[in-house]
Amino acid sequence: MNNTAMSTQIKWTRLWSISNRYFKRNVKGSNGQIQASYIQPPAFGFQILITILFLNMGVFGYSQNLKEYINIAEANNPEIQAFELRYNIAEEKVNEANWIPNTEVSAGYFVSEPETRVGAQRARIGVKQMLPWFGTITARENYATAMADAEYVDIMIAKRKLALSVAQSYYSLYSMRAKQTVLDENIQLLETYERLALTSVEVGKASAVDVLRLQIRQNELQQQKEVLEEEFKAEQTAFNNLLNRESMMTVDVVPEMEIPKKDPFYTNEVLSLNPELLKYDKLYESITQSELLNQRESLPMIGFGVDYLPVTERSDVNFSDNGKDVLMPMVSVTIPIFNNRYKSISKQNELRQQEIETQRDQRLNVLESAFAKAQSKRNQARITYNTQASNLKQAQDAEEILIKNYETGTIDFNDVLDIQELQLKFQMNQIESIQRYFVQSAIINYLIN
Repeated sequence: MNNTAMSTQIKWTRLWSISNRYFKRNVKGSNGQIQASYIQPPAFGFQILITILFLNMGVFGYSQNLKEYINIAEANNPEIQAFELRYNIAEEKVNEANWIPNTEVSAGYFVSEPETRVGAQRARIGVKQMLPWFGTITARENYATAMADAEYVDIMIAKRKLALSVAQSYYSLYSMRAKQTVLDENIQLLETYERLALTSVEVGKASAVDVLRLQIRQNELQQQKEVLEEEFKAEQTAFNNLLNRESMMTVDVVPEMEIPKKDPFYTNEVLSLNPELLKYDKLYESITQSELLNQRESLPMIGFGVDYLPVTERSDVNFSDNGKDVLMPMVSVTIPIFNNRYKSISKQNELRQQEIETQRDQRLNVLESAFAKAQSKRNQARITYNTQASNLKQAQDAEEILIKNYETGTIDFNDVLDIQELQLKFQMNQIESIQRYFVQSAIINYLIN
């Protein structure tokens, strides 16, 4: 039997026992001794028990999985979509990198035609194409690819942060719903105590003040329940906004969560897989590719071209090449003699790589601190949960003793209220411990996976 079923069985047994005692009244027999005789249970007594039973049956119902909510958030969240568009732009820059300088086309007309042996030159038309050094385009594409890889890591980081936010909000919603369930149970329990007090007032074993105190306590718990409902609505709106859907959509949360018996052990080495560190690795690689591109661009460029000069035929002579047009192929080379620009870029790249290394070391220190703190807080939540479970068991034993005293007519409803208040406190602390445990587990999952 799991903890959920066991908890349900304990609640049912406990309320059945209390209800039975409520329907029992101490009366004197013919010999003057106190005897226990049962009175007819009113209808509302069974209604309370049936209501509690159905409430607890809901523990085993279906609720939407947190992973499904995270998938919806990743598909719909505008911030993720913006990061994906940035990545698409960076990918397109790889295609942009595959370019060569524009083809140069020139044309000129001789206002004063120069005379040559074969005739007068009338115009000049030229075409020239410069080409980068071998491997420059490939280096440019590699640099663009490295920048796109860095943008993709941003998507991974954004998705992990979104998943963490969704999980934290989900566990807050769980905590509020679980607290409301506990308050419902305690309100119903106080109603049972109230019936006990009314019965005791009838036989002169309790004061009407006891009944009023029980009613005041019920009002306080009802107030807490209504306040939690308002907090739940606000958190539900925030949760739906993370999923980028209608703010009033219902969020199904699991009615019961359990702290596992053991936690997996992790060392700080697992932090090396965190995308926040991978981002610095990708940036470092992009600067390496930038330097390779800089070295290629510092090399000469080669140009090929051709000039065409139309020639007017001479009328005063007659020979074979008279009026023959001129076609002149050309080759040109650009030599980066003044290359201080490239030397400066190389120095900048070196300094940027050093900067990234120091930033990565600093970020690793921050992640290690957050990892240690999350593990510590998760362990603290487990300790608190176990302590509250022990305290709750003792409080329930004390409650059983008080209820048994009712059979002898010595019940003190002040003590009953004190014990009930302690039980509620322990139950609330347990729920908060579960919430803290899973929130810290979500943080650890963000840091290591």
